[in-house]
Amino acid sequence: MATAAVANPANGALSGDDLIFAQLAPEQPTSVPDRVAALRRVKALDTLSHDDLVWLAEHGTERKAYDGTLIFHGGAPVHHMTILLQGEVHVRRASGPVAFFIGRSGAVTGKLPFSRMKSYGGDGYAAGEVWTLDFEESSFPEMLQAVPGLTQIVVSTLLDRTREVTRMEQQAEKLNALGKLAANLSHELNNPASAARSAANNLWTELRNYGYQKFRLGALCIGGDTKTAYNEWIASMQHLLQPDGRPQRSDAVDVAAREDVLLRWMEAHQIEDAWRIAPVIAETIIETSHLDALANVLQGEALTVALASFASGMNAERMTDAVIDSTRRIFELITAIRGYSYMDQAPIQEIDLREALDNTLAMLNSRLGSVEVDRCYGEEVPQILAYGGELNQVWTALIENALDAMALCERAYAPKLTLRTSLSGSTVLVEVCDNGPGIDPEIRSRIFEPFFTTKGIGQALGLGLDTANRVVTKHKGQLSVLHSKPGDTCIQVRLPIEQTGAY
Repeated sequence: MATAAVANPANGALSGDDLIFAQLAPEQPTSVPDRVAALRRVKALDTLSHDDLVWLAEHGTERKAYDGTLIFHGGAPVHHMTILLQGEVHVRRASGPVAFFIGRSGAVTGKLPFSRMKSYGGDGYAAGEVWTLDFEESSFPEMLQAVPGLTQIVVSTLLDRTREVTRMEQQAEKLNALGKLAANLSHELNNPASAARSAANNLWTELRNYGYQKFRLGALCIGGDTKTAYNEWIASMQHLLQPDGRPQRSDAVDVAAREDVLLRWMEAHQIEDAWRIAPVIAETIIETSHLDALANVLQGEALTVALASFASGMNAERMTDAVIDSTRRIFELITAIRGYSYMDQAPIQEIDLREALDNTLAMLNSRLGSVEVDRCYGEEVPQILAYGGELNQVWTALIENALDAMALCERAYAPKLTLRTSLSGSTVLVEVCDNGPGIDPEIRSRIFEPFFTTKGIGQALGLGLDTANRVVTKHKGQLSVLHSKPGDTCIQVRLPIEQTGAY
């Protein structure tokens, strides 16, 4: 990496980033006219007079650095306002929504007058040859007095910086929320999709086996009373297995015990491939007494083929059920997604709060795990006119915060999430409660502030509850902490039923 051609540091009197700045002082200072000419190219300073630019040129501290030079450390205190006359400064951040930032030629940056900036947001490196004028913060009063027009420039720059940072943070929060939603949906859709694919693949093989067994059964030319008795046995088994239209199955321990019993029965009756047939029948409520009834009708090879055909058909039905169940689950998720996003609908809709909360839970189902969800929906709660998609952001933020809080709490009992809706006069109330550790009273008044978070660096931006608060305020509602103590925290959203003039 190239290094800057700079003067020696100041006799060990400086350290850290002050030492870096001292090392960036050029050996041959640029003349004042050349500095003034460079300042004229800075668009932000267009309104300043020639005398103002001369003052800045004379009182600014010149720095120069070549490509790759470290200009400042992330986290180090910042004491200078910097006017970037030439080159670019690339800032790399270890965390946060913006990992890479570029300060380009013509920027007025660093610690500005009236700014509350405390430290650098990342490590800054020179990209190409960099030339700056720096102003120590102790000189700010004198600078603003000598160059009054700089005050408006500084204030405008601070407002632009705030808007840009807020925009980037909000965009990052949206992307973060979208990423969480995508991850939840991916997890939820993966299970039924995988089950449907596996069942469909196995069904293809099983149908071939079922056709083969039927061919064998037909080749035996069973007829007369034997055929009638066999058909009656098949009908009785179908009635036994599907009283409500679906197969009945047992738990794993019971299945294993049934399989052992059935294997012994089939071995005693010399059934071929008993190891293939027994597991299928073991998952039903068919007992050996039912098989005895079939053995009284068919014997020998006919019994083997009849059982194999019956088990293969039952297995194919089971796989078909798996495909149906999986695709039904996928369809339910897609329906929930459409309801959650209010796809293909006008911005303002009549919102059923119960349905909206359930759709949000469907989006977050992968995070619920062992969480007990208690839905206490008031029957008297009417529909309200609102921005449905935006309100779902509120429910998502509140539920996710509740889940995060409960995940931090070590307990001997299961986490519990309570969603409650009720009617209060001309407003509806939605409450999201959890049995987590509660909110520290010292920070309770700050949880709705933008960028405030108790989570670790890189885990959150502190905009979730701020966004929720702004959405509720937009609906002329109120978001507040109803109560909070260890084991019982409840956040309440109060929304007016009639939104006349709210938008």
